[in-house]
Amino acid sequence: MLSLNRISPLSVAIPALLAGTVLACNRSSSSATRTGTPADEHALAESAAVYEREGAMFRKTGETPNLQNPESARYDKDLDVWFVSNVNGLPSAKDNNGYISRLRPDGTPYNVKFIEGGKKGVTLNAPKGLAINGDTLWVADIDAARAFNKRTGAVIANVNIRGRAKFLNGLAVGPDGAVYMTDTGIIFGPKGEMSHPGPDQVFRVRANGDATVALTSPKLQGPNGITWDQREERFVIVSFAGKGIFGWKPGDKDVQTLGNGPGQQDGVVVLPDGRIVVTSWADSSLFVLQNGKTTTVARGVASPADIDLDPKDSRIAVPQLMANAVQFWEVP
Repeated sequence: MLSLNRISPLSVAIPALLAGTVLACNRSSSSATRTGTPADEHALAESAAVYEREGAMFRKTGETPNLQNPESARYDKDLDVWFVSNVNGLPSAKDNNGYISRLRPDGTPYNVKFIEGGKKGVTLNAPKGLAINGDTLWVADIDAARAFNKRTGAVIANVNIRGRAKFLNGLAVGPDGAVYMTDTGIIFGPKGEMSHPGPDQVFRVRANGDATVALTSPKLQGPNGITWDQREERFVIVSFAGKGIFGWKPGDKDVQTLGNGPGQQDGVVVLPDGRIVVTSWADSSLFVLQNGKTTTVARGVASPADIDLDPKDSRIAVPQLMANAVQFWEVP
């Protein structure tokens, strides 16, 4: 959470600037030509650094409670709604009780169980990553890719990847119209214990049932979030078992390291100006990667999962998997 009692950087910078102005206006000899001491210059530099850090921070604007293990949020500009996947239980349990919610742009519930496992021919066990391609809403569900009509909720396709995928997680539409899904390569034991046997891979999936491995790389270390970067014409993939943030262009044999975060990265989205926003479970934060440098922009966000941006409101939705809520943060 952001502190409402933090010291404004302007309260530090303005007195220092005024001090420099007074010195300049009261010069009476050549010895008074300098505008400040080294201490003044240090104070100005410090205040400028604080101003830069504070100016980069996101602002929390709202929260939607009473969800059930929300994992992914995806904004749809056509309908002006948020779709949110709800695991509703253990992330690897095939219990068919997962569901997809629809929220209004400000987070107000519109249809909490728009698509519900066990109803109307729907199978949803532990839905995670979401992606929208035209009128089709794609969902990553353990070892299956599921597709629904985003307007009606009707089932379009169930693509079985059982035996090849261990833990489908993040999801993004590629430039070829296919859906790319990360397989984090983890499994859960009978007592909930997690192991990471791998492989770390990305599947390419089409509604006709075709599912192929598009990328395998041990560098990914438990790939989680994935998004398409239109500016750079590449996917951005983040690691959950490691700290890496990677770029990958379809057809390339391996990934390119773009930077490193604090670890346990989950969601990722690329802003219109090229900044990459990532969530981290390691320190309950959102951070920005720009030119290889990371800057924390939101703190105190417990279990932050797969995120997306509503560009018209400059607002990012952050599902909190263990807190059963979705937070909304304004991007400066």
